[in-house]
Amino acid sequence: MEKADKAGGSRKLRMIFILYLLLVIRLIIFKYPYAQLKEIAGAWKKDVILEGLDTANFTLFKTIRMYINYSYMLNSFENLVGNVAVFIPFGFLFPYVFKRGRNFFIMFLNVFLFVLGIEVFQLFSAFGAFDVDDILLNCVGAVIGYICYILFEKIRFCYRKR
Repeated sequence: MEKADKAGGSRKLRMIFILYLLLVIRLIIFKYPYAQLKEIAGAWKKDVILEGLDTANFTLFKTIRMYINYSYMLNSFENLVGNVAVFIPFGFLFPYVFKRGRNFFIMFLNVFLFVLGIEVFQLFSAFGAFDVDDILLNCVGAVIGYICYILFEKIRFCYRKR
């Protein structure tokens, strides 16, 4: 019976994780209203796609520095904290959903590839802008989530021993 309960919990966590990933994709890639997304997609041509290379940030800390230097003018806090916070659940849930994800490097490789995929999609689709700092901040968020997972498991282990 316990194994069935565990499998049911595992299924629930997988569903939560899938819904979370879909929400992240919705928030990051499809953040604009449908009409605007349709207009962007309608304008896809080789030139428009290549424009993404002009607006892309390939310089580490460039955007982060800009947000810090112009924090009084921009919504810096929301952007910096938001880019970190949105990926905390990834680092926390991934080890529960995938047994191999309990290994930090496996979790990190997966979040890096997921975020890189989003950024590359933005680079060539014009549904956003490629920013290497977003990759850094998103991965930092996942690392924080993974640390929370480790701490939670240690607390749970100590509680079970009692």
